[in-house]
Amino acid sequence: MGKVFVLAPDSFKESMTAKEVCEAMEIGIKRAIPDAECIHVPMADGGEGTVQSLIDATGGTLEKKEVTGPLGTKVVAGYGILGDGKTAVIEMAAASGIHFVTKETKNPLITTTYGTGELIKDCIEQGITDIILGIGGSATNDGGTGMAAALGYKFLDEDGKELKLGGGFLDRLATIDTSNVIPGLRDVHILVASDVTNPLCGEHGASRVFGPQKGATPEMVEILDNNLRHYAQVVKDQLGIDVLNVPGAGAAGGLGAGLLAFTNATMKKGIEIVIEYTNLKEKLRHADYCFTGEGGIDFQTKFGKTPYGVAKVAKSVNPNMKVIALAGYIGKDVEVLYEEGFDAIFGIVPGAAELSTLLKQGSENVARTAESVARLLR
Repeated sequence: MGKVFVLAPDSFKESMTAKEVCEAMEIGIKRAIPDAECIHVPMADGGEGTVQSLIDATGGTLEKKEVTGPLGTKVVAGYGILGDGKTAVIEMAAASGIHFVTKETKNPLITTTYGTGELIKDCIEQGITDIILGIGGSATNDGGTGMAAALGYKFLDEDGKELKLGGGFLDRLATIDTSNVIPGLRDVHILVASDVTNPLCGEHGASRVFGPQKGATPEMVEILDNNLRHYAQVVKDQLGIDVLNVPGAGAAGGLGAGLLAFTNATMKKGIEIVIEYTNLKEKLRHADYCFTGEGGIDFQTKFGKTPYGVAKVAKSVNPNMKVIALAGYIGKDVEVLYEEGFDAIFGIVPGAAELSTLLKQGSENVARTAESVARLLR
């Protein structure tokens, strides 16, 4: 009986999906150990690539939907339905991401999460009961009001008129009308994948910390922060939900707060969600070795990145299991990871070359490195 290898890498950004990394690892391992059994568990940490990883890991399907982008124009966004047919996985960036705006067009006073709400609505209409929602990479600072508006909530001013979309208009919010919320919204559980612990407002809030990278000037930051504070007060007064200082409420320009206020949502670290839904722990029970990795590994990996999460699970299952990480780039102070469950970390780059060349050669470099490691293990 050959040795059992669990292959649980993240994607190598701009080079390979997590599934492709698994395939390259297996090619290399089997060159050295032909009878090795390789179990593929493509991973992600709740950010970019999570939809694809969970589709690949569960035998799911990719859906496409035309929705409203952050600037109000139509965009096509994909989301996944997992193999169980009842769970969907959405990356909010697919509908409301920062890649939809340019240096000239980014403006967090007017960008909206409406398209993210349209994706949630589409899932509910298809009979989905659980949604995993990754909320990284947003272009927005609207407190999730756009998302909620797509689900039937109405945000009205003192004259009973609907507010324009965007965080720049929330100072006029007087009433939240819940009479047209889509049926079944509260029956669907939304698991929010976020590693951000920022509150909604203040020094560490959504507007001050993340607003500038979305195009906010210092003046806009003040406006947005004050507007979100007013919005949180209205939510508290009218819905009885206090979102102001909840850790994670400030994620994605306050989308965290909106999800907590308007949907049946709970927050969890992205890597923990992916570990759960890929059934990684169970797959590691009979493994001899665990291979993980991602494009870059350094001391920051231990703050919740995919390889760290994989290493922790592997060692919890079997403290003697060897955990080996492969990376396109090994950064500074990587030694700290050897105290966190990693047995060895290998760079896959064979020598100096143009980055574009190395990205193209990712699969063969992973395969060659995995083969070298497997020869050593043999």
